[in-house]
Amino acid sequence: MAVAFVGGALLGAVFGELLRAVSEAKDKAVMFKDLLEQLESTLQNSTPMIKEIEKLNQVLDLPKHETDTLIEMMRRGEHLVHKCSRVKWNCFKRYDYAKKIIKLDRSIDTFFRTYIPLQQTRDNRVIMVDLKEVHMMVKRLSGNDRTSWMFNQVGVAGACSAPDPPPVTPGLDVPLQELKLELFKDGRQVIVVSAPGGYGKTTLVKKLCKDDQVLGKFKDNIFFVTVSQTPNVKGIVQKVYQHKGYAVPEFQTDEDAINDLERLLKPIRPEAILLVLDDVWSGSESLLQKFKFQLPYYKILVTSRSVFPQFGSGYDLKPLNDEAARTLFHYSANLQDGNSYIPDENLVNKILRACKGCPLALIVVGGSLCGKHPAIWQKRVKEWTQDVSVFHSNKEILSCLERSLDALNNEVKECYMDLCSFPEDQRIPITALVDMWMELYEPVDELFAIANLHELSNLNLANCVVTRKYASDDSCYNDHFVMQHDLLRELAIYQSKLERIKQRKRLIIDMSGNNFPEWWMDQKQHPLNASLLSISTDETFSSNWYDMEAPEVKVVVLNVRTKKYTLPKFLEKMDKLKVMIVTNYGFFPAELSNIQVFGALSNLKRIRLEHVSLPSLTTVRMKHLQNVSLVMCNVDQVVQNSTFHFSDAFPNLLEIDIDYCNDLIELPDGLCDIVSIKKLRITNCHKLSALPEGIGKLVNLQMLTLASCTDLSALPDTIGNLSNLNFLDISECLNIQELPERIGELCSLKTLCLKGCSMFELPSSILKLENLEVVKCDEETAYQWEYFQLGQAKFRIEVIQEDINLYWLHNPHL
Repeated sequence: MAVAFVGGALLGAVFGELLRAVSEAKDKAVMFKDLLEQLESTLQNSTPMIKEIEKLNQVLDLPKHETDTLIEMMRRGEHLVHKCSRVKWNCFKRYDYAKKIIKLDRSIDTFFRTYIPLQQTRDNRVIMVDLKEVHMMVKRLSGNDRTSWMFNQVGVAGACSAPDPPPVTPGLDVPLQELKLELFKDGRQVIVVSAPGGYGKTTLVKKLCKDDQVLGKFKDNIFFVTVSQTPNVKGIVQKVYQHKGYAVPEFQTDEDAINDLERLLKPIRPEAILLVLDDVWSGSESLLQKFKFQLPYYKILVTSRSVFPQFGSGYDLKPLNDEAARTLFHYSANLQDGNSYIPDENLVNKILRACKGCPLALIVVGGSLCGKHPAIWQKRVKEWTQDVSVFHSNKEILSCLERSLDALNNEVKECYMDLCSFPEDQRIPITALVDMWMELYEPVDELFAIANLHELSNLNLANCVVTRKYASDDSCYNDHFVMQHDLLRELAIYQSKLERIKQRKRLIIDMSGNNFPEWWMDQKQHPLNASLLSISTDETFSSNWYDMEAPEVKVVVLNVRTKKYTLPKFLEKMDKLKVMIVTNYGFFPAELSNIQVFGALSNLKRIRLEHVSLPSLTTVRMKHLQNVSLVMCNVDQVVQNSTFHFSDAFPNLLEIDIDYCNDLIELPDGLCDIVSIKKLRITNCHKLSALPEGIGKLVNLQMLTLASCTDLSALPDTIGNLSNLNFLDISECLNIQELPERIGELCSLKTLCLKGCSMFELPSSILKLENLEVVKCDEETAYQWEYFQLGQAKFRIEVIQEDINLYWLHNPHL
C-alpha cells in the first residue's frame, strides 16, 4: 500500500492513515462510493509529492508552516471518512457529508497545485547541490522576499516549455530528420538553424521539441526561450528557474545569472539537456558563448536569420519545394472548401513563384485571397508579378507581404498597424487593444476590436490566443491575446516610417539603453502630429527623458523592462491624451515614480498598468477617468492609504479590472464611495479574503466578477442593495460556503456563475430572482439548481465543462 514509505514521519503518517481510511470506506459507504473513489485518486496522485517532502525533511529544515495546514486538513478528513462509514441511507446528514467530501478533495488538490510549483524539483538532484546554495534557495521559497510573489501569481513549472507547432507543416519532415541527426551527433554542442525571416525556423524547432525521439532523450529538460533583438540574459536565466519550479533569484549582473544557471543545470547530470534559443539576432556571438557550459549531453539549439560560423556549419533551412508550397497555399487559401473559388492553375503557379517557397508569405497571401472573387485573384497576381519597390532585407518576401495588405479595408489595416506598438515576440492583451481603439477610432465599441482582430487572424496577419477561458463571462477578454510574427511587425513599422517624422500617425520608438533617436534630440522637429506614441526601453534605461512636443497624441504605450521607471514629464502637455498603457516586461515589478503626471491629464479616460508597483496616490486626481485595469500589480500602498479619498480622485470611474494582484487582501472601503462604477472585475487575486460591507453603496453596479479569488470566504449581506446588478460571477471561489439570504433582492440579476464552487445550501430567496435567466455551474452542483427549477423558477442551467489549456502557464512578460 502507499503508506509503506512513511516511517515515523508525521506528515506521511497522517497521509497514510487518511488514504487507508478512504480505501476501506469506499466499499462500506456505498452512497459515497463515487466521491470516495475520486478522493482516493487525488490522494494517490499526491503520493509522490508526500514522499518528496519527507525526503527533504530528512536533510533540510523545511518551514513547518508549509505542511501544518495539510496535516490538519487530512486529520479532519480521516474523521469525516469514518463518519461516512456509519451513515445510514435515510440519514439527512448524507448530503452534508457529501459536500464535505467534495470540499476535502478539492482542498487537497488545491494545496498540491499551489505547493507543487515550489517543491516539485526539490528532488535528489537538489540534494547534490552545495548545502549552502540549497539552504539559500529554500529560504527564498519560504520567505517573504520579493521573489515569492511570482509563485503566487504565475510561478509555475512549464515557463520554458516549447509551444506546439501549427497543425499543418508541409515540407518539414525531411528537415526534421536531418536536424535530429545534427542534434544527436557527439561533439556538437551548438547547432544553429539559419534561414531568412518567415522560412519556418521556429516551426521546425517546435516540431523537433515535440518529437518522440527528442523527448525520449531530453525528457523534461528542454528549455525553450525566445531571445529577440534585445537579449536579456538575466531574464532568460530567471525563466529557466521558473520553469524548474524554483524561486526566481534577482541577479545584479549577467555574469551572476550565467553562473547561477550553470549551478542549476549541473545537478541534472547525467540526463541530457536541450536549451533552445529562438530568434537570435546577428552580432549575438558573445551571447551564445555565455551559455556554453562544460556539461555532458548539453546541447544548445539556435534559430537565427544569421549564420554563426564559429559554432560550426549549422543547419540551413531551405525554402519549401513546389509540392509543399502548393499544399500550404491550398490550406491557407482554404481551397479544399467546395464553396471557395478554385483558381486557374496558372494563377496558383504565379503566386507560388512570387512567394519563392517562403511559408509565411504563402500563409499570408493565401489568407488574403481566401474566398475572394476571381477578379481579385487576377488583380493581385498581376501586382505580385510586377516589379515593385522593396525594403530592408528579405526583399521579395517582404514585398509580397506588403502587397497582401491590399486585402485589408482601411479600418482593419489601421488596427494591423497599431499592433507594432507592442514589443516583438510578446503576447498583446486584447483588452489593451480595446482600450486603444475605443479612443483612437471613436465612436466604436468592443465589437469593433474583436471583429477586426478576427479579420486579421483569418488573413493570417495575427494569431489570436486564448490562454484560459472563463466560460462564465463571455464579455471578458482578460485571457485573450494576439501574437504577431516579427516579420509582420517589421512590415508595419516600415510602413509607419514611410512618412516624415512630423506627419506620422504612429510614432514607434525602440530604444537601447539611453540612446535616443537623433530627431528626438533635435528640437526643430517639434511639434509632432502622431496620435499614437509607443516607447520601448530596455533594462539599462535610466529614465532621464528629453522633452517632447506631441499635442495630438491620444494613446501612449510605454513598454518597460527596468525595476524603477519614472514616467516622462512631457506627458503633462498632452492635453488630448485619453489612454495610458504601461506594461513591464521585466521579471520583477517595476516601481513607478512621477505618477502625479496622471493628474495633469485632463482628458485621460483609460489607464492600464501591468506588472508594476504603485506608489501612494495621495496627490492624484483624475476627474475624467472612466476605466482602470491593474494586472499583476503591487497595490498595497494604494489600498493601505486610509487618507486617500477615492470618490474625490475618481468621481466618474465606470469600470475597474483587477487581475492577479497578489497583495490585494481587502478592498478599501473608500472604493465603495464611487457610486458611478458599473463594472467591477476582480479575478485571480488569491489573497482577497473579504469584500467591504460598503459594496452595497455601488447602486449603479451592473457587473460583479470575482472569479478565482480562492481566499474569499463570503459575500456581504449588503450585496442585496445592488438593484442594478445583472451579472454575478463567483466561479472558482473555493472558500465561499454559502450565498447570502439577501441575494434574492437582486431584482435585475440575469446571469449567475458558480463554476468550480463547492456545494452549499442555497437560500430559499433564490426563488425571488424573477429575472434570472441562466445559472452557469458544474455538473456536480447542477442538481441543486434543478430543485429550484421544480419550484417554477424560469432560469436555465448551463453546465460548464472543464477548460483544459496549459498555454496560460507561460509567463507573458518574458
